[in-house]
Order: sequence, then C-alpha cells, then structure tokens
Amino acid sequence: MIDAGPITAEQWAAHRRAAMQELPASLAGRALPAILLPYQRELLAATAASPLTVADKSRRIGATWCVGADAVLTSGATKAAGGMDTLYIGYNLDMAREFIDVCAMWAKAFAPACSTVDEFLFADADDKGAERNIAAFRIRFASGFEIVALSSRPRSLRGRQGYVILDEFAFHDDAAGLLKAAMALLIWGGKVLVISTHNGEDNPFNELNTEIRAKRRRGQVVRCTFDDALRQGLYQRICLVTGKPWSPEGEAEWRAEIRSYYGSDADEELDCIPSQGSGVYLTGALIEACMTADAPVLRLTCPPGFELKSDAERKSFVGDWLDEHVKPLLDTCDKRLRHGYGFDFARSGDLSVFLPLAEERNLVLRAPFVLELRNVPFRQQEQILFYVVDRLPRFCAGKHDARGNGQFLAEFAIQKYGPLRIEAVMPSQPWYLANMPVMKAAFEDRTIALPRDADVKSDFRQIKMVRGVPLVPENAHTRGLDGGQRHGDAAIAACLAVAALKADAWETGYRSPSTEAADRRDGPDEDGADDGRDWWRSPLGAGMRGSI
Repeated sequence: MIDAGPITAEQWAAHRRAAMQELPASLAGRALPAILLPYQRELLAATAASPLTVADKSRRIGATWCVGADAVLTSGATKAAGGMDTLYIGYNLDMAREFIDVCAMWAKAFAPACSTVDEFLFADADDKGAERNIAAFRIRFASGFEIVALSSRPRSLRGRQGYVILDEFAFHDDAAGLLKAAMALLIWGGKVLVISTHNGEDNPFNELNTEIRAKRRRGQVVRCTFDDALRQGLYQRICLVTGKPWSPEGEAEWRAEIRSYYGSDADEELDCIPSQGSGVYLTGALIEACMTADAPVLRLTCPPGFELKSDAERKSFVGDWLDEHVKPLLDTCDKRLRHGYGFDFARSGDLSVFLPLAEERNLVLRAPFVLELRNVPFRQQEQILFYVVDRLPRFCAGKHDARGNGQFLAEFAIQKYGPLRIEAVMPSQPWYLANMPVMKAAFEDRTIALPRDADVKSDFRQIKMVRGVPLVPENAHTRGLDGGQRHGDAAIAACLAVAALKADAWETGYRSPSTEAADRRDGPDEDGADDGRDWWRSPLGAGMRGSI
C-alpha cells in the first residue's frame, strides 16, 4: 500500500508497475480457457499452428493482451518444448512498455521462474550510419530465453532469432522493411505474428492480408471485428473487470456510443474495412492543433421548395441572414490584412463551403469564419458569394472548384472580380499533388487556423493517399452532425483557399462593366456594398484601371 500522504515519482512508478502485473481479482484463479475469450483463443491456436499469422482486428479488443500470454508460454518453455526468444516491435516506446507490463502480469500468473523486468540499451545506427543507443525492455526466463521489446526499425531484428510480434503493423514508418526483416527468422524455425487495424487499401498490412487470402503467400489470417468481439463476450468481460452490471440494453447503448465516437472512421477502425488509399493524410491530432474556438461555422440550410419562391422573397430571406449573421463577422476582419478564399460548390447532396483566409503578419493563414450552404439555390449562392467577397478587406484572390455546376459560379466570379484574382479550378491528380502538400505543410508548421468544429475535422480526415496522390476519394461520403451528407467539402475549400493566398496574387483595381457603371452613380451598389468608389476615382485607381 502507498501512504495517503505525498509520494515520490519513484514510489508512484513502482506502484503502477505492480498494479499492471496483477491479474484482475475477478479473474484470478480461473483456468486459462475461461480467461481468454473465443476470438483470443482462436488467435493463439493460429500462432501455434502457423509460422506466419496475421491478426486483422478492431481497435481495443484485447488482441495484444492475449498475445502476451503466448509470448510468456513461448519464452518460458525450454528449447526441447519449442521455446524461443520473443521479439516484440511496436511503433513507439509506450507500446513497448505496455506489452512488457502485460507479459510480466502473465508471467506472474503462470508462475514460471523469471527475473524482474529490466530496461537496457542496445546499439543501433541511424539512416546516416551514426551509432546511437536505443532503449529496450526485457524479461528473462529460467529457460534461457527472453521477451524483448525492440525499436521500430528493420535492422533491430538483424542477428536475432525467435518469435517476432509486429504490433499495429500498418502504422510503422517502414512496415514493408520490417516484414521483410521478420521473414528471415522463419528460416531457422521462428514465428511471425502481425497484428494491426487497417490503415488504407494500399498499406503493406492490407497487401499482406490480401496475399494470404489469395493463397499467394503461406500463412493464416484471423479476423475479428468489433461486433465479433461483442458477440463473443467483450463487453461482458469489460463489465466483469470494472464491476459494472451487464445487460443486453447496456451493451447496446455502449456499442452505439463507441461507434458514435469513431463516426465515419468506424468502418476502418472497428469493422476491419480498409479505407481507400494509404490511410488518412492528416492525423486528428495535427488537425485539432490548428483549430481555434474563435472562428465560427455559419450554416444555412434552405427548406425543400425554397428554390420555387419568388426572386424577391429568396433574395430578401438570404439578405436578412447575411446581415444578421455574416456582416458582424466581416466587420471584425482586420482591414490591414490580405484576404482570399476557396469555394467548394454543391447544389444538392453535398455542401457548398466558402472558406475565407486572412494572411496575418506572421504569415499564419487564419479563417475568420466558414460558411456551409446546404440546398441553397444557384442564385442565392451567387448572392452570398458577392456579398461576402465585396466586403473582404484587401481581397486579392479566390479559387473555385469548377467541376460540374460549380463552373457557372466560378465564371460569374471571374466576370465580377477579374481573371487575375479568380481561378476556376478543375481539380485533378496533378493539381492535388501540387497543392495538398502545401496545405499539409501549413498544418505541420502550425501556420493555419481553422474553426474548432467536429464536421470540419471529419472533412479533413477524408483526405487519403490514393496511389501516391493526396485527395478526397469520390466514394468518401460521410454524415455530418446534422445528418446531411458531406464529401470532405471543408477540406477541399481550405486547399483552394491556401492555394489562392500562396499564388502571389496582388490587389488590382479591376471592375466589371456593370460594377463600373454602378461606381459612377452616387450611393451603394445593388448589393449594398461599398466597392471602393473613392479609391477607384483616385489617380492611383484610374491608372490601375487603364493598365488592365
């Protein structure tokens, strides 16, 4: 026991290690088959029968936990009984510590003679050949074998022999290299277990699954989805360990809650369905680090039949919405900063997203707000676009997704603001390849700030690597919190906006013929905006107009 008073870091670490090495009291004294659930027993039966086993699994179903028992039984056995070293490789140090703690718990439960867990350093070399010491963890057994947690580098397996466990294989930096290095251990009677959830169709983990299932590679695949684990008692076991009462209703509620947390990622994370491409392009942590609560997302959804109302009624309704919700935000925009925007167009089904960005003095691109338009008629999308862009301070550039119906709005914007400031983009693989990495660099450098919003984050998570090209796949449809369909719309609009501000566009005095005529009149134009008439009449403005 630890005293109730203050404790040192060393005392707390010792307490936590002892706790990790104890089986739950509710499971102590039970026979092994009663402790392991059916899918866990199936996995261990496969590793006993096949030199190469793949665990195609859902998140957090206890696969690594049961494999710890396999590692202890393997390394605790004598050589005559098939014993060998166990070499565990996770993708970070925390995974290594956790696995060694689990193995220590199993070793204590099985009561073989083993030494205490120790940490040691082994020599490794970086990509340039320079030597460095790498932290590792080890459990030694009386059999002469050991369980060792190594670094996630193919060369860490060099010169070793035994039972290799590659955990969360799809997320290693050099997964293909690790697998190739592990295969060499099979020559002298070793074993290889590859455990992972999916991380895209093109990932080496999915390719390994496909090869074994297609009989192009010898081995065995054991698949267990989240629902498979539930049917076989996962939630009942969680209730047993945590002391909660189990009921079918409680399990159903818990299942729905877990799936709601994963949202559109549930297929890949829980149901073992690889996403198209090599997984997400931007991690959730990276996206959230570039989000701020200061920028709102304004959503306008028009009811069915709204497009059938009169022009005056539609214009008045949207105008009132703009004056009430959007104009106060535009009034707060810093008049000294350059502004640009990206516009991803949709009429029905998906969203139209207008995403403006301001370039701050420190070169951070900050969104003052984002507009999401659902079921908004064509004319009203034009009305909204012109209303906002007319009021953006120092507006310099905008880019439109001009595929399909979006081409009409892009053309209208070009006519109003000029071809030097507006581009109608036809996104293609070369365009994405040139512009998506620029936006990703902004996330990595923390030089972009977007609204803190769950749907916006989900949109960015839809960017995938497809055959080496980062893009939003055509089938990457999700459901927003409002129940409406999304297709990575905010991510595409943001990429267009970043490209607009990175294009070295400069402010000009361009005015369309209709706007120039309005400038000659007193009073504001038909949209109520001040289009800079005083500047236009100035010598600088007149000179600029004559040069275009």
